[in-house]
Amino acid sequence: MTVKFAFSSGKVGQIPADGLREFAFIGRSNVGKSSLINMLAGVKGLAKVSGTPGKTRLINHFVVEGPGGAGKWYLVDLPGYGWARTSKSTREGFGKLITDYVGRAEKLWFLFVLVDVRHEPQKIDMEFLRMLGEEGVPFGVVFTKADKLGTNALATNVANYKQEMLKEWEELPPMWVTSSEKKQGREEILEFIENNL
Repeated sequence: MTVKFAFSSGKVGQIPADGLREFAFIGRSNVGKSSLINMLAGVKGLAKVSGTPGKTRLINHFVVEGPGGAGKWYLVDLPGYGWARTSKSTREGFGKLITDYVGRAEKLWFLFVLVDVRHEPQKIDMEFLRMLGEEGVPFGVVFTKADKLGTNALATNVANYKQEMLKEWEELPPMWVTSSEKKQGREEILEFIENNL
């Protein structure tokens, strides 16, 4: 598998209509998105890892190609939502860029929503998932930083999240438990993408 940076966009209209399916990754600022993308790609430093929330300000496309040129697709790195330490107008800009992409990107095939498994379900995440449901966007939930918890705490937190979602959803979306440190969840997510090309 080869992964290369393709282009960045500040507006949805700048994304070329080349027919390749897009699998996008999004989450609250500092959820571990860049680390997850680097782990999936098998390339250190592909997505910039930052201790400062809100570093990704554009939509970044990476083209992924399977062995022998098979199964070409875009891995899309979206800006984080919420809590970015930027000016209010910039923060609203993030919101518009994200909602435009989620609502209007014709090639968006699936959206991976990252949540930090160490925390209780956060209001902003639940609101974002609700919006995706209302817009009819196909999505799944990726629990990050699983290596930071013991087995029991991990199982409890995932169960709590499912319980919270079932208050509003008739059935749960696909879910993955991941650790960028331990490469946990990598094969499962890549296999899911390959099965949807």
